Amino acid sequence: MSVTTAASRTSSAEPKAPAGRHDRPQKWGSPVTYFVALLFVGVCVAPVLYIVLGGFRTNAQITTDPAALPRPWVAGNYLGVLKSTVFWGEFANSLIVAVASTVGIVALGLMVSFVIARYDFRLKGAMYSLFAAGLMFPMVIAITPLYLVIKDLGLVDNLLGVIIPQIAFGLPTTVIILVPFLRAIPNEIEEAAAIDGMSRLGFFFRMVVPLSLPGVVTVGILGFIGSWNNYLLPLYILNSQANYTLPLGVQVFSSQYSTDTAKVLAFTSLAMLPALIFFSVFEKRIVGGLTGAVKG
Repeated sequence: MSVTTAASRTSSAEPKAPAGRHDRPQKWGSPVTYFVALLFVGVCVAPVLYIVLGGFRTNAQITTDPAALPRPWVAGNYLGVLKSTVFWGEFANSLIVAVASTVGIVALGLMVSFVIARYDFRLKGAMYSLFAAGLMFPMVIAITPLYLVIKDLGLVDNLLGVIIPQIAFGLPTTVIILVPFLRAIPNEIEEAAAIDGMSRLGFFFRMVVPLSLPGVVTVGILGFIGSWNNYLLPLYILNSQANYTLPLGVQVFSSQYSTDTAKVLAFTSLAMLPALIFFSVFEKRIVGGLTGAVKG
């Protein structure tokens, strides 16, 4: 008997493996779940679409049929806003505040999280609990005493008066997300780095930062979007229009052009567009970073 014949008989005699999960048709689930999800998406997306499309209409079109599509499409509202020096000045202020706040949140949050996650010391648990408790105290609760502190520091009507508090209030979320990432780094890597003569700072910058990059990107994105959309703190701190950020600029523009609804919608669309683009591009990064933090 040849080896091929014996092998064929042996394979035919062996019982067939049961079909795996991938061979089974996948079920779509309950239609009610999809209906609720689509309803939720519609509630979230519909106002944004209305604002964006409204900027391409005239005031007459909005008054005649508020829910209709632009007929014809008018780009003059957007072009008028883009030619405005006021818009670009407020855009620059928002960009400066958002970038500076994000850098501060990421840098300080990463250093604090590294100490809490990798070293044992007294009151370590109390410090972590303090940052966790910070999640329960939003900025709106502390806005009055915060304004008094900013006033004593001489930072009223100064972009630093917005940047510094945003960094402080962004640290709790950053620490809660990054600590699990840093705890998950094996101790063997740190021991091997120490044997090779690498200092603690060298280990931090050359090993910790690259390994915790998903969490760093996540907190950076959250910090940037939160800073860009912040309205309450600039409202209290900034007085002159030259220092206004875009959320304040939208309010002022809406008051000045209260009768020109289409132009107000165009200004609002351009003000929120950078945050929407930023969030859409890095959406998967946010989900991946938060998933890693939960697993850790």
